[in-house]
Parts: sequence; structure tokens; C-alpha cells
Amino acid sequence: MTEHAAPEPSAWTRMTQEDPGHSAAYVQRFRSLAEQGMDLVGEARLVDTMLARGSRVLDAGCGPGRVGGFLASVGHDVVGVDVDPVLIAAAEEDHPGPRWLVGDLAELDLPAAGIADPFDAIVSAGNVMTFLAESTRGEVLRRLRAHLRPDGRAVIGFGAGRGYEFDDFLADARAAGWEPDLLLATWDLRPFTADADFLVAVLRPA
Repeated sequence: MTEHAAPEPSAWTRMTQEDPGHSAAYVQRFRSLAEQGMDLVGEARLVDTMLARGSRVLDAGCGPGRVGGFLASVGHDVVGVDVDPVLIAAAEEDHPGPRWLVGDLAELDLPAAGIADPFDAIVSAGNVMTFLAESTRGEVLRRLRAHLRPDGRAVIGFGAGRGYEFDDFLADARAAGWEPDLLLATWDLRPFTADADFLVAVLRPA
């Protein structure tokens, strides 16, 4: 029997192995920003405008839950997945309601965890795509596609200069069965241009 090979660890996983306090500091940073009244849910508001109330949403790379937590608070059925157990613990504490799961997106298989129904939308904010190991990018996009309804959409956002060129991402997405519906340069709907330093890609199944 062939032994299952674990996917290459993400950059985030390597960072937390090298600095065990990294995740706790990240959680505290966002808690402090929230206490200061900073707007931390712009990404979630965009996704909410796309959905009927009570939609099923997968927050892929959910971190401490700021996006999925907001979407649950306005009436959506949210499942969040992140590879970092410290971030998932913070999500459970700060945003009760959604189902928060520790898991590697490169091995995402929610039906195996008893979550069989596909999602109306997938959101991946916070530069999640740029933290993925390069060898897992295509597999993550394929697995996300497999968890979406045929008429669903995914919204994926990340910045330039992080080792994943926008054109490469869009090529990987097409190879994984996605087509872009809309490309934006910001979460507040500014149009994408050739010199944009951020990409928000709204994708549909091809």
C-alpha cells in the first residue's frame, strides 16, 4: 500500500514553527484593531452583497474568524477552515456560531468531516493564497471548486509582491476549473487595472 504523502507545508506553517508566538501575536493584533474601532469586515460586506440571506459560506483560511464571524452575524451558515489551531481557537472564542475547523486547504475534504452539503460561496481573504506552498496552489483551487455549488462563486483576494503573480493565479484557477466573473483592485469595488497592487477575483465554476 502506498503511504499518503503530506502536502508541502505552507509559508504560514513554517513561520509558526520558527516563531511559536507568531500566531498569538497575530490574534492580539486584530483584537487590538477591533477594540480601536477599525473596520475589519470590508471583505465580508462585499461577499454578503452577493448572497441571499441564509446562504452557506466556506471561509477558506479563516484565521481568527473576522470575515466568517461577520457573515454568520448577518444570517449566513458559515464553516471556517484554517491550518493554524491557535487561530481557530481564537475564532471559536471571539466569533461563536460558525463551525471552525483545523485543516490544511490542500487536503480539504469536508464531506469526510460530516459536512456534505456544497457551499453557495467561498471566501478567501487575508492573502491566504500567497501563504500556500507553491506545489499546493493548484490542488487547493481544485478542492475549493469541489466544495462549491454549480451556481456558486468564490471570492479570493491577495496583494501583489507576495510571490504569486496575478496572471499565474488566474492561470492556475482556470486549470482548476474556474472562470473569472469579475476582477477588482480592492474590496470596495474599484476596477482592476494592469498596475493594480491588489486583486479581488470573483470566480465561478467553468
